[in-house]
Amino acid sequence: MSMIVTRIRQMALLLFATLLSCMAFLQMFFRIDGYVSSNYVVMLCLVVLLFLVFWSVLLVKQPYASQAILPCIMLLTAIGTVLIARIDRQNNTNVAMKQLVWVCVALVLSIIFVIVLQDYRILRRFSYVNMVIGLLLLLSPMIPGLGKEIGGARIWIGFGNHTIQPGEFAKLFLAFFFAAYLFNHRDRLAVGGNKVLGVHLPRLKDTGPIALVWAASMGVLVVQHDLGTSLMFFAMFVSMLYVATGRKGWLAIGCVAFIVGCLVAVKLFAHVQYRVDAWLHPFDNAIYNRFPGGSAQIVSGLFGLAAGGTTGTGLGQGHPSLTPLANSDFIYASVGEELGLTGLLAVLVLYLIIIASGMITAMKIKDGFGKLLASGLVFTMAFQVFTVVGGITLVIPLTGLTMPYMAAGGSSLVANYLLAALLIVISHAANKPESTVVSDTFQYEALAALRERELQERAQTSSEKNDYKENSTSSVVSVEKRGEIHE
Repeated sequence: MSMIVTRIRQMALLLFATLLSCMAFLQMFFRIDGYVSSNYVVMLCLVVLLFLVFWSVLLVKQPYASQAILPCIMLLTAIGTVLIARIDRQNNTNVAMKQLVWVCVALVLSIIFVIVLQDYRILRRFSYVNMVIGLLLLLSPMIPGLGKEIGGARIWIGFGNHTIQPGEFAKLFLAFFFAAYLFNHRDRLAVGGNKVLGVHLPRLKDTGPIALVWAASMGVLVVQHDLGTSLMFFAMFVSMLYVATGRKGWLAIGCVAFIVGCLVAVKLFAHVQYRVDAWLHPFDNAIYNRFPGGSAQIVSGLFGLAAGGTTGTGLGQGHPSLTPLANSDFIYASVGEELGLTGLLAVLVLYLIIIASGMITAMKIKDGFGKLLASGLVFTMAFQVFTVVGGITLVIPLTGLTMPYMAAGGSSLVANYLLAALLIVISHAANKPESTVVSDTFQYEALAALRERELQERAQTSSEKNDYKENSTSSVVSVEKRGEIHE
């Protein structure tokens, strides 16, 4: 009976998301054009059909999966696509139709992914294969003739008139590798070293992995001029390292390395310095009019947010296209102008539901590899949302990352759909009553090294005391013998 209620609830959530999405499209098109193009009707029907197929596959293959992730993704995709189509009307472009095609591709690949990947633990067997694939994808834009530089960042590869951002897929493969590596070596990494200011710092010989990842992230920043991807990879690894070991010392080292890397980047690289200047002094005339690296985009986004107010101008009644890259990097500012603060908070709530579902999955799953993988993927999404929202609202400098599921771009859309599909698969394993996943020994295994180290320290201390007593006794005996000889 409970399973029937669960499936009815899942269907109700998906139908509610479908209804809201259709209403948003109809309102926008009728307000601007007075009609809905037949091409859009066909594509929208196809997208809804694929979502229903995805839901049906989950009922059969992953019946205990999280109920909230798929409807939230559908709503975020709909909001983003509606605003992209609205901006198309002002710019006389056709980006929204391409975005709908990419949504279909992402859904088809996600469906195949869920069907094929019955047990996510198989990813652990190919840890170093995942590492190689991830690094190749990350470095592929540097291949002459294949890589393309757009907006000052060389993070694209081109195939004719089409471009792909391989770094979006690299984050998935590197997450697989990080989770497998940390799961296999968590006992050694959990051992603490010297205590500084109340925090056990890791032993120097165990800092190799974090040093390597830090060097790789700095390499991405130096070679590809991609600040956002560089920070995202490093933050993902540090967060997974903390989950694996529970050691605050790793967080301390990660934060220090992060700050040092940012300070060095500001001093050495002009494109990073430009972003910091635009963040600190957006309304300065010299910085505002500077090209490249000016603050005109940020200021335009801020005025768009101000124009939206609390409830927004309404779909089709604002001017989001005045902001450069309003359909991709600044899609969140477009939401604020047309839907207001209410729409902005609604979008954040949808992301929060997905992130909370992922964190609940990470806490419930009994397999250590799944725990690391789920927490790493969720933190990556949360970090990406924070950096985008923080950059647009001047909390932090712009990083070049985009909002998952909303911004225009096929690579990001497909990669994030696959990320969500993997979270759904892991949530099924976490919620399954008679789970075949191994018992929850992850925390105990991770702390075993700490107990062993404490025992070793006690044994060493005891040994030193015994040695001291023996030395003292021998010294006394030696003195007594000397006294006897003297007499």
